[in-house]
Amino acid sequence: MATVIRAARPEDVHDILQLIIDLATYEKEPESVKATPELLRKNLFETPYAHALLAFAGNTEKPVGIALYFFNYSTWTGRPGLYLEDLYVKPECRGKGLGKMLFAELAKIAQEKNCARLDWSVLKWNQPSIDFYEKSLHATPMSEWLGMRLEESGIENLKKIVSP
Repeated sequence: MATVIRAARPEDVHDILQLIIDLATYEKEPESVKATPELLRKNLFETPYAHALLAFAGNTEKPVGIALYFFNYSTWTGRPGLYLEDLYVKPECRGKGLGKMLFAELAKIAQEKNCARLDWSVLKWNQPSIDFYEKSLHATPMSEWLGMRLEESGIENLKKIVSP
């Protein structure tokens, strides 16, 4: 199977959105997708807060995989890091090396940008992905860290903490 990994382009936004919906469905939360083609176009291409790689397998015109990432910063290393927000390969294309190829391209980007780390999160119930990360990539679980989040209402409530 001939595979191509390439950076996403503005004309890919509808395919990117479909892959995001597919991922959310796999993660049992399709109703959580709020992304739109307009938001993707704005935040991936006009003011690039994030970036995406797309995987194409065989003669497919539509992408069958995505890696969506952004850069962060480590105060301890004094260098940038690459954070993989989402990686998804369509079920019928899994087990063919696409995930490894997406990670290899991410590694290349991380090295070009002098990143000290490549980080990501995985849902605790997603054992197939955990196995892939640990066995194939030799990734280290970060069990001493707990993810924290504020949604939009929580961000809004922060104003009330210091305002009279």
